Amino acid sequence: MEPGQPSRTARAAAAHRAAHQVLEQGRVFADPLALRILGEDAVALAQMEDFPQRRAMRLFIAVPIRFAEDALARAIAPGVTQLVVLGAGLDTYAYRNAPASRLRIFEVDHPSTQAWKRGRLAEAGIALPPGLTFAPVDFERQALREGLLAAGFDPAQRSFFTWLGVVPYLSEAAIFATLGFIAGLPGGAQVVFDYANPPASLPAAARAAHEQRAARVAELGESWISYFDAEPLGARLRDLGYTEVEDLGPAQIAARYFPERAAVAADKGGHVLRAATF
Repeated sequence: MEPGQPSRTARAAAAHRAAHQVLEQGRVFADPLALRILGEDAVALAQMEDFPQRRAMRLFIAVPIRFAEDALARAIAPGVTQLVVLGAGLDTYAYRNAPASRLRIFEVDHPSTQAWKRGRLAEAGIALPPGLTFAPVDFERQALREGLLAAGFDPAQRSFFTWLGVVPYLSEAAIFATLGFIAGLPGGAQVVFDYANPPASLPAAARAAHEQRAARVAELGESWISYFDAEPLGARLRDLGYTEVEDLGPAQIAARYFPERAAVAADKGGHVLRAATF
């Protein structure tokens, strides 16, 4: 990430979300603000994503958002009062969902990316909801706990964390430090994040496609560095104190969201996972 500039991968993810609204009509995840928050060039930018090799990445970005928001909707009834959006980028949940009015929402991101987002919201005329708090955190200088507490986060309240499109870019130590912090919250918490299996475990064609996507991401200066296998990851999460782990791999994702492709879904690839302490 360049000093004073927003994350380039956050911008790319926003383009994928917008493209999904244009090219798949929001089939997996409908976001009426995705185009608006990107600005006047949003439709042209979305149409630039209309290549078969980019469709898989576009849909993989859409699926975890749908999965996370469905899980959050179920968690509100049992008492979740706080939502923390880690690596928020141009996420629009707080600005378009009625259940958001029942939550205190903390958007956590690098100060430069957050300043960019606030500018985009203002230019798009998207109002800030009263329960929203921006928590700018530069993880090179500040711990997540410190940043959240400074923003008014209450560890004693039941909380829900979304952490989408971030884990592959972080070191394993940083990932488990964050997951350990969430697991240790006295009020109880759930977290949804996405990850990928190691490239070496993929079939040849899938590995080649992954390497092409990884090269494009690396060109943006924010490389993928962490991968996991499902069973060891689940075991480590339980060791941290999570009592429930729901992990959807490619076959489970296809069965739930793309049943017409379930018969040909791969065993390895991208995953979306929910871990809960309540």
